[in-house]
Amino acid sequence: MKLNVYQQTSRTRLLVTAVIVSMTLGLTACGEASDESAVGPASADGQNAGTGYRDAGDFSELDWDALIPADWDPDRLLDGLSVDGVSLDDIPDEDPRAEVIMGRLMALWQQAPVVAALDGKPVKLAGFVVPVEFGLDAMREFLLVPYYGACIHVPPPPVNQIVHVTLAEDEAYRGGVFDAVWVSGILRVERFSSEIADAGYRLEAVGVTPYP
Repeated sequence: MKLNVYQQTSRTRLLVTAVIVSMTLGLTACGEASDESAVGPASADGQNAGTGYRDAGDFSELDWDALIPADWDPDRLLDGLSVDGVSLDDIPDEDPRAEVIMGRLMALWQQAPVVAALDGKPVKLAGFVVPVEFGLDAMREFLLVPYYGACIHVPPPPVNQIVHVTLAEDEAYRGGVFDAVWVSGILRVERFSSEIADAGYRLEAVGVTPYP
């Protein structure tokens, strides 16, 4: 799987200014990605301590598109967004109506459906690390997002494109903001809310390794 910057519609990009005003995502202190990342402890043979899984072979590689139901079309939702009969394409970022539409967009993003059939599946997913709490040397949880810089620079993804990663009690991830990683574990269809963002899935991680 090739990890690419998340492809967004041009209309969504028009709402960046409104995102900065209304969301901020609590990530105004976004830092540089770390050169090193690791999860520990792990046994010498590459099998994560306390689990029956190995990173190689036991997990199905998952694309971000697989987290979106086939009948859910965000572009179609964007087509219906307008204020006073003015379409999203015709409203500049600095227009107050952009914030109104941003609120409607975020409401739609909060309602984004998930794929129930993925619950309990052993998966391997690539993405970028967004801490739930900043200033920690080791993270027991973080958000995984499909594109780099999901803070003040670009709109946040819908909830079906944000995964809450949790690690076992005796494990921690040591890395930086927006590290590119592979996460292997058991996927749960479970909602998570925080000051940073909301997620539609939880991934019980048994392995976090640098990407690629």
